Amino acid sequence: MQPATSRSTVEPTAGPTDPTVEAGVDPGAADKPRRGRPRSEEAERAILDATLRLLAEHRSVAGLSVEAVAQEAGVGKATIYRRWPGKEALIIAALEAAEVTPTVLAGRSLREDLVSVLENMRRQAIDKRGDGLMGIVAGEIRSHPELYRRYHEVVVEKRRAILRDLLQRGIDSGELRADLPMEVLMDLVTGPILVRKLVRANASLDPELPAQLVDALLGGIRARS
Repeated sequence: MQPATSRSTVEPTAGPTDPTVEAGVDPGAADKPRRGRPRSEEAERAILDATLRLLAEHRSVAGLSVEAVAQEAGVGKATIYRRWPGKEALIIAALEAAEVTPTVLAGRSLREDLVSVLENMRRQAIDKRGDGLMGIVAGEIRSHPELYRRYHEVVVEKRRAILRDLLQRGIDSGELRADLPMEVLMDLVTGPILVRKLVRANASLDPELPAQLVDALLGGIRARS
């Protein structure tokens, strides 16, 4: 028999007069959200990763189902529906999670910041989690217009806003031509990497590419003396 433990070292046990017991509440319930949160975050990560894997595998939005995602992630469908109302919302969340964190622009020079923007695009293009997903979403615009709209709103526009602000600063400082529409300038900057990602699947996306593109572009869009 183990020796009795001194009462002074034992946490008091909830008795009949404990209000949590009288109310039918687990005395440790307050601790459960803290214990459960890591499991919840792990489940969400598993769901989003499963969505990306199945999208890449099936190469279509139509080929993906909430049931398949739940099975792939090892969770119940109810776990998914508690977080997202349906398949399209889940796909948008997965695409957003696959985003490469934008590089903070140093602001030391226009060239350096443009290289940083294109390097972020290059890393996004070679990120295996999102491999081919841009093409899948772009190819299903007709059958899933709301998904396409949300993808642009949540993912694409965030990237474009960074570039738009950078180019506008270049125009305001007199470093860039002011006679070209902003959308034309933006397409000139981003177009080469997008073409290599979506059109020329075997084209190189080497680390040297962003600087090469920026140096070539600045020769054409830099302000003329």
